[in-house]
Amino acid sequence: MAGTALTGTSVPELMAELADLDDPRAREINEKHGDDHGVNLGKLRAIAKQLKTQQELARELWDTGDTAARLLALLICRPKAFGRDELDAMLREARTPKVQDWLVNYVVKKNPHSEELRLAWFADSDPTVASAGWALTSVRVAKQPEGLDLAGLLDVIEAEMKSAPDRLQWSMNTCLAQIGIGHAEQRDRAISIGQRLEVLKDYPTPPGCTSPFAPIWITEMVRRQHDS
Repeated sequence: MAGTALTGTSVPELMAELADLDDPRAREINEKHGDDHGVNLGKLRAIAKQLKTQQELARELWDTGDTAARLLALLICRPKAFGRDELDAMLREARTPKVQDWLVNYVVKKNPHSEELRLAWFADSDPTVASAGWALTSVRVAKQPEGLDLAGLLDVIEAEMKSAPDRLQWSMNTCLAQIGIGHAEQRDRAISIGQRLEVLKDYPTPPGCTSPFAPIWITEMVRRQHDS
């Protein structure tokens, strides 16, 4: 990364920095996961650390439409400064999985409109948007389950997860696992649904990592809870 004093840098200068950091090999790997950038995320975070929080710069970076610039924008923005409609528009134009994931987890989760957006996105006919609703629902299942119909969520997962598009399927599977991990009264049913549907059963999992296959994921996390 050229230079060290980045605070106050203009968008064109930052775009040039990001272009210099683009690694064709990293881009090739990322593109297999649907992400069209080749910037090392550690280096991206280093830039963000120097820039610190700059909301207007974040908005300008987002408006470029460039994936690496948008990821940087999400690291330097002020999550609570976005309006509900603004976040809704951002999600619908996010395009790539990494941008959507960071937008939901780094920004929307910390925004006062998060619950309103969760409900709206959860019911959206666009499966990519719906996947964000399910991701926020998983957070509520794990951290603030009061008021959620867990049995009803399992009904929907049981009926729809097997045939759901990849990104939506992944979010629904995460919700299934979180229900099984955190709620003993629903655990047997959650494991049974996972075993019957076999979603992500054969997902390649690196050594030392927990499989995303819900029955294995649930069983392992519950075991760790009991061991701790």
